[in-house]
Amino acid sequence: MLLINCPWCGLRAEIEFTYGGEGGIIRPTSSENLTDQEWGEYLFMRRNVKGINHEQWRHISGCGKWFNVLRDTVTYQIKSTWKIGAEPLEQSNRNFEPNEN
Repeated sequence: MLLINCPWCGLRAEIEFTYGGEGGIIRPTSSENLTDQEWGEYLFMRRNVKGINHEQWRHISGCGKWFNVLRDTVTYQIKSTWKIGAEPLEQSNRNFEPNEN
């Protein structure tokens, strides 16, 4: 079982959380001007990396808030958690490229 450090509630068991997909994805500002292919790429295309991945999680059995997680998808080790809109606490472990689409 994973132990996940909620930025608001502290260390809790994985069962209290839900995975929300790849983190750092920015919604297009003028989505009405996108082609169907561009909109489909925004909605469905993800990097699905093997290794360090930027994810978003929600503490459903606690505060209910969304937050960022830096997790290794091979070892499941969580490197860092931080609030959405804030910078990661462990900059040295931030060796991923955020998706800017």
